[in-house]
Amino acid sequence: LLLVFTALFATVLAPFSYKDQNLPKALSPPFWYPDGDIHYPLGTDHLGRDLLSRIIYGARISLAVGAGAVLVGGTIGTATGVVSGFFGGRVDSVLMRLADTQLSFPAIFLAIAIMAVLGRGLFNLVAVLGFVTWVQYARVARGSTLVVKETEFVAAAHAIGANSFHIIIRHVLPNVMPPIFVIATLNVSRVILSEAGLSFLGLGVQPPLPTWGGMLSDGRQVFNIAWWNAVFPGVTIMLTVFGINLLGDGLAERR
Repeated sequence: LLLVFTALFATVLAPFSYKDQNLPKALSPPFWYPDGDIHYPLGTDHLGRDLLSRIIYGARISLAVGAGAVLVGGTIGTATGVVSGFFGGRVDSVLMRLADTQLSFPAIFLAIAIMAVLGRGLFNLVAVLGFVTWVQYARVARGSTLVVKETEFVAAAHAIGANSFHIIIRHVLPNVMPPIFVIATLNVSRVILSEAGLSFLGLGVQPPLPTWGGMLSDGRQVFNIAWWNAVFPGVTIMLTVFGINLLGDGLAERR
């Protein structure tokens, strides 16, 4: 909730715009240092940009990438898994072989390779991270569909002449979605970590848009003289991932 609130009200919460530069204040330390500035409570980066403001605006990018990639991956994976489990036979065999083939490549390496070809950008990042995560949704959706399609209410729907599309929408999907929502929640944290990794490697969002991974990458270059540029974005990523995982675990226990 804090991440969502921060992302929605970044323009209100942030003391400065993420683009504002103040070169005389470049690499200013946090406010508690003797030469720190209360106007830049967490210090500034190598261009004199307020670190706190960029972390706040970075929450908007992280939430957009996380939610967007989960939506893309969840939609592709759930649709594939439901179709595979419901129709079975050759359709099931072909779709699951495709899933197995993708699983043979580590997701992050596949994302790096595709981003290197497509180039940087928010849209590309969301699409790629969604594409490399669809298999998990597909497997869970397929397993749930195999169980649901053997139930009496599905058999009754077949008996009264309901078509496959109607049965999937009316009876299968409502029973498949609860575990999908749990996986989606947990995957938001994984996507945020993946985005941070890609941005750290220079394959993420185009500057000057702030991302926590990009800030971490910039901070690594000046770590010896301005540790705060790397530590604060790193701690933000860690706390965000930890909080989302706690939420996902809570949802899983309630099922």
